[in-house]
Amino acid sequence: MSAPVVLWDLDGTLLDPAGAITGGIARALAEHGYEVPQDLRRFVGPPVGFSLRAFTDVPEEQIPAVVATYRARYRTEGLAQTRVYPGVEDLLARLHRAGVRMAVATQKPEATAEHAVELFGLTRWFETVSGAADDLAVPVPAPVPGGGLAHDKPAIIGEALRRLGVDAPDPARTVMVGDRVYDAEGAAAHGIDCLGVAWGFAEEGELDRGFTAVARDAAELGELLARYTAPAPMGR
Repeated sequence: MSAPVVLWDLDGTLLDPAGAITGGIARALAEHGYEVPQDLRRFVGPPVGFSLRAFTDVPEEQIPAVVATYRARYRTEGLAQTRVYPGVEDLLARLHRAGVRMAVATQKPEATAEHAVELFGLTRWFETVSGAADDLAVPVPAPVPGGGLAHDKPAIIGEALRRLGVDAPDPARTVMVGDRVYDAEGAAAHGIDCLGVAWGFAEEGELDRGFTAVARDAAELGELLARYTAPAPMGR
């Protein structure tokens, strides 16, 4: 029997941006003279370009400039505000010791996600980091033929599975962990469950949509993951 697989979202699940994303978006919009939306939590999860198109009045031709301003500050200031959520590192270590295979599947640009994972010492727990191509590309339908980077969560999860060599995920031994409905939808596209985390950036009622169960803290998440990662019973 193959090893269990756990896929992880990044911001709002593994890492607490602590205002780095919402504050960074607000500053970038203000610097370019655009109105700042009241609800900035919606910007945590999707690519920045998608959120600017969906939630602001920034003209299409100005989106690259706003994104560039945001990204430049995120690398120099935003990551300094970011922290790993309490208990997450211990949980990752326990899963790794138990032989669980793990990967990050995030809509953050892949190069930025890899940098964040390395910066916070999490690289040792993950076999790969699957992310978006960049902040500006238009989302493409999943699955992406032959793999490759994409913006939509189903394609990003599919790429993570492809890199792990998992052609047909076992729904009893494979699970996604995330904090936004995009994570649940992406997991469902591959026939696997998604566990939600209550400490992330879900809007009110969002965790009721498509998540198999929701953990209030890392200890409870570990208990929920045991359903997928516990050693298979020995045959007689």
